[in-house]
Amino acid sequence: MAKLELAVIFGGVSSEHEVSLMSATSIIENLSKEKYNIHMVGITKDGRWLLYRGDPSALADGSWEKDEQNVPAFLSPDSSVHGLLVLHQDGAQVLRLDAVFPALHGKNGEDGTIQGLFQLSGIPYVGCDTFSSAICMDKAVTHTLLSAANVEQAHYLWFYADRFDAAPDTIRNKIKARLDFPVFVKPCNAGSSVGVSRVDRFEDLDEAIRKASREDKKIIVEEGIKGQEVECAVLGNRDATASIVGEIGASAEFYDYDDKYINGTSQLYIPARIPDEAAEKVRETAVRVYRLLGCSGLARVDFFVTAEDHRVVLNEINTLPGFTSISMYPKLWMSMGLTYGELLDRLVEFALQAAGKLQCLD
Repeated sequence: MAKLELAVIFGGVSSEHEVSLMSATSIIENLSKEKYNIHMVGITKDGRWLLYRGDPSALADGSWEKDEQNVPAFLSPDSSVHGLLVLHQDGAQVLRLDAVFPALHGKNGEDGTIQGLFQLSGIPYVGCDTFSSAICMDKAVTHTLLSAANVEQAHYLWFYADRFDAAPDTIRNKIKARLDFPVFVKPCNAGSSVGVSRVDRFEDLDEAIRKASREDKKIIVEEGIKGQEVECAVLGNRDATASIVGEIGASAEFYDYDDKYINGTSQLYIPARIPDEAAEKVRETAVRVYRLLGCSGLARVDFFVTAEDHRVVLNEINTLPGFTSISMYPKLWMSMGLTYGELLDRLVEFALQAAGKLQCLD
């Protein structure tokens, strides 16, 4: 069987640029070199696309950008090209691709932006399509849609940052009237807890709102849930399945960016320390939410299980979860018997399946 020409895209103009580099390193190191010709495409923080042919170990610290062999290369939206345009000094080369694996997180990576380019290019790609990526990225839209489907969530309200600038007292009073403290103030469109604050006192709202507004123009405020934070990995297209449930024992007051990707000090419990009935409810709800929002390929769905009565309360859905060595998504599937490499194969297969170009990689 001929090898697949697979581009792994990493970096990006995003607050999660560094996390993407770590995810891409793990992905590239675990992809089968017998099944794929791997093309590493990095996007710098200022938006330049570069074809990198060096050692994947240089990704994590950003030194890949200084490689003298780097050449500009970018996906063509012309579906007849079906690949990368690589710009050499003596002209352009077309590097035809069979599939794309985006190892991108946050804005411009999992919000539907780059998925639209993939769609125009006609190249199969791993993960959710443009529409579902955009929906899942925006916490206000996700909450609103799932409320209509009677999915239990924390009480919340959302507003535009410029409305807070214009009428701060109105926003503060609505929060005070509708939500019990502590609350979590979040940018609607940012991942991995970037810009998120736990607020225990009414007096501290302003600082948290300003912090969130630096990441996005829309802000959501959610009532705190007392309970265990658990996560479920979903894999597949319309026939998606859910993994075993894992639990986060956060070392900080909540599972923040540093805890997820830098310190690595949180304790992960697989399986989660919750009753069997609650675990099954988490798995069922994860797949239901995945289908309701039109997801495909993969997503990690996060919940709280309340301390007193073990209610399952949706937290959020992440369509391109971390793939670092300490990330929950691959760990959950590995605990169910899949190797890291087999999981990556499945994801590429689902990408080809969604595009009507199914190919068995066994």
